[in-house]
Amino acid sequence: MKILILCTGNSCRSQMAEGFLKSFNDKLEVFSAGTNPSGKVHPKAIQIMNELGIDLSKNKPKSVTEFLNKEFDYVITVCDGAKETCPIFTGKVKNRLHIGFEDPSEAVGTDEFIMSEFRRVRDEIKKEFANLLMS
Repeated sequence: MKILILCTGNSCRSQMAEGFLKSFNDKLEVFSAGTNPSGKVHPKAIQIMNELGIDLSKNKPKSVTEFLNKEFDYVITVCDGAKETCPIFTGKVKNRLHIGFEDPSEAVGTDEFIMSEFRRVRDEIKKEFANLLMS
């Protein structure tokens, strides 16, 4: 099964979702991309995923254009629909899903609060994608 996780910057939520799906089942082909990829994976996303034994340090944000000529079983958008315009994948895909999450990189406050927001969103992503694989 081939899955593409899609968001805007491909620096945080989609990277975490990719990491979780790969950790749940190493037979899945999982990729993530963004419509406007940032320069790097967010350092706090790398840090909080490391807490669970998932290494994102070698990941790089990728543009969705790299995947337009590929076929996917699922394309899953993870942007927060209330605050962002969700990207649309124009390539060949069997199933489209949207599972929205707040962007923890937009959290403002103490470092402790920001880290708690990253952990909260990480845990939501883990739960939602685990449920998706079970269904």
